[in-house]
Amino acid sequence: MDTLAALGHGFLVALTPYNLLWSAIGVTVGTAVGVLPGIGPALTVALLLPVTYGLEPTSAFIMFAGIYYGAMYGGSTTSILLNAPGESGSIVTAIDGHAMARQGRGAQALATAAIGSFIAGTIATAALTFVAPLMVKMALLFGPAEYFALMVLALTTVTAVLGSSLARGLASLFLGLALGLVGIDMQTGQARLAFGVPELLDGIDTVVVAVGLFAVGETLYVASRHRFETEEIYALKGSKWMSREDWSRSWKPWLRGTLLGFPIGTLPAGGSEIPTFLSYLVEKRLAKKPEEFGKGAIEAVAGPEAANNASAAGVLAPLLSLGLPTSATAAIMLAAFQQYGLQPGPTLFDNNPELVWGMIASLYIGNVLLLVLNLPLVGFWVKLLLIPRPWLYAGILVFSSLGAYTLNNNVIDLVILWVIGLLGFGMRVLNVPVAPCVVGLILGPLAEQQFRRALAISQGDPSVFLTHPISAALLIIAALLVIGPMVLRFRSNGAGKGAGNGTGKGDSASPSGSHPAT
Repeated sequence: MDTLAALGHGFLVALTPYNLLWSAIGVTVGTAVGVLPGIGPALTVALLLPVTYGLEPTSAFIMFAGIYYGAMYGGSTTSILLNAPGESGSIVTAIDGHAMARQGRGAQALATAAIGSFIAGTIATAALTFVAPLMVKMALLFGPAEYFALMVLALTTVTAVLGSSLARGLASLFLGLALGLVGIDMQTGQARLAFGVPELLDGIDTVVVAVGLFAVGETLYVASRHRFETEEIYALKGSKWMSREDWSRSWKPWLRGTLLGFPIGTLPAGGSEIPTFLSYLVEKRLAKKPEEFGKGAIEAVAGPEAANNASAAGVLAPLLSLGLPTSATAAIMLAAFQQYGLQPGPTLFDNNPELVWGMIASLYIGNVLLLVLNLPLVGFWVKLLLIPRPWLYAGILVFSSLGAYTLNNNVIDLVILWVIGLLGFGMRVLNVPVAPCVVGLILGPLAEQQFRRALAISQGDPSVFLTHPISAALLIIAALLVIGPMVLRFRSNGAGKGAGNGTGKGDSASPSGSHPAT
């Protein structure tokens, strides 16, 4: 009952004309961003961080939530019509969605994506409403040792999950931790890594790093990889409404995708990629016509799109209640909280209930707005694909520079922005994930603070981290996330070498390389 009362108050906050305007702006910008290939929600939220500096926090996060949901919706448009996913959660949608577009059924593919996103987003937001307070009650059991262990878990999960290589993820994390050390140590008053530059004594601004890595670095990378050729956009033909058969083949995948997306999104190893691929495999196994998969099966669009949007709500649950980011966009939103001097967790629910519940209520409203925006106005969103890419990339770089400079009207911030941006470009070229760097910058100083508090309380006894059950469990999970992939990779390499040796012996027995007939 307390949760419903808090949600009701959240609707009063979200439905004020001022906040409703920001929600509409967020979902509109998010949809436009999702439509544009290569420009994802993380980049957009990072780009808007400096602009929203003077905005009231509740309105800012209502807008950020709208951008996040909107980008998840809009990504399906470019995947289906252009076969170029706007963000990673739409990769699976492109397989059968684009095949439907080639068959002249692009409108039906977009319709099942939009309606499925609405249903999944609404159900997942309802789940978020009740799951987040339960996580908060669990977090109230935490002391300094438990919080340190939780932050170690957050750092290792983002490092291990966001990227193909653990070594590259750790390199990105340690870079972020090093950047977090810059400035004055709050306990000793000593300057660290400031190199005699007075502007660095206050530390490196999180927003500048986020914009540099995600906006400048990502834009430079996408621009360097873009082929400036005319792209074929498949026009929408025939009826834009789903037939009765389309409805009957879509509603079960919508529900199954939701059931997969939300719980996986709440996990540290969640995100949107895993549930969308799982949804595709589940629908192919359960389909009456599995031979259509890869050739334009509507279930292969309905299920993954529902999973994609449900996972977005799932990602917000650990972010709001524990301060645990499980995706790149969540890492940027964590930076946004830092910008306003807020720390997600139990204290956020107690001290800023209007912000938390207003943001959750705005997700319900945003889902309705997105359905209205996506179904009738799909022709308008398609026209965004005609924007010349050089104009788009140049605009982002100029906007990023202006935003970083206006934070403190400081040229040093501009220099840091472009150094970090070029570093981010190099990281993308080398396939080093950038999210661990941002998370390390934000959570590193907080983890250090909790570590020192725990040692002070235990009078310098480091065993405090292992004698507390919750802390020990979290540290064991973090260790398994780091060691587990290494062990699995070592075992698979060993098995591969064994198979290779067997093959080599067989080949050496036959000089011609042929094998005897069986």
